Amino acid sequence: MDAVRNTGAAVAGALAATGALHAAWAATPWPLRTREDFADAVVGVGVEGLPSPAACLAVAGALGAAAYLVGARAGALPAAGPRWVRGAGSGTVAAVLLARGAGGLLLFGSGRIERTERFLRLDRRYYSPLCLALGAGAGLVAAAGD
Repeated sequence: MDAVRNTGAAVAGALAATGALHAAWAATPWPLRTREDFADAVVGVGVEGLPSPAACLAVAGALGAAAYLVGARAGALPAAGPRWVRGAGSGTVAAVLLARGAGGLLLFGSGRIERTERFLRLDRRYYSPLCLALGAGAGLVAAAGD
C-alpha cells in the first residue's frame, strides 16, 4: 500500500500545483511575460481566445478538489465524507485526465482543433503526456481503494 499512498501523494501534489498555477493565471500570465506569449504557449490561440479569470479560477477549484480526492483515497490526506465519494471521485479524475491526455494527442495533432505550432509542440511533449501519467496514477489509486 505504500506504493499507492506515494502515487496518490505525487498525483495530488501535481494536481494541487497545477491548480495553484491556474489560480495565478486568473491575474497574470506568469511564468510567461506577456498575455500574447501565454495565449500562444498555454492555450494555443490568440489573446481574444483566452479563458476569463473566472474560468481560470473554476479550473483551479476543480484541480484542488481532484487533488484532495486522489490524495484522500490514497491515504496521503485525511479522509472526510463518504468513502464512495473518494472512490468515484478519484475514478472520475483518472478518466478526465486520461481523456485529456489521449484527446490532446489525437485531436490537436489531427488538425480537427486548430492551435498554434508552439502549443502543439508543448502539448505533444509535455501537456498530454503529463495528463496521461497523472491519469494513470489516479486510476491506480482509484482501483486500489482506501
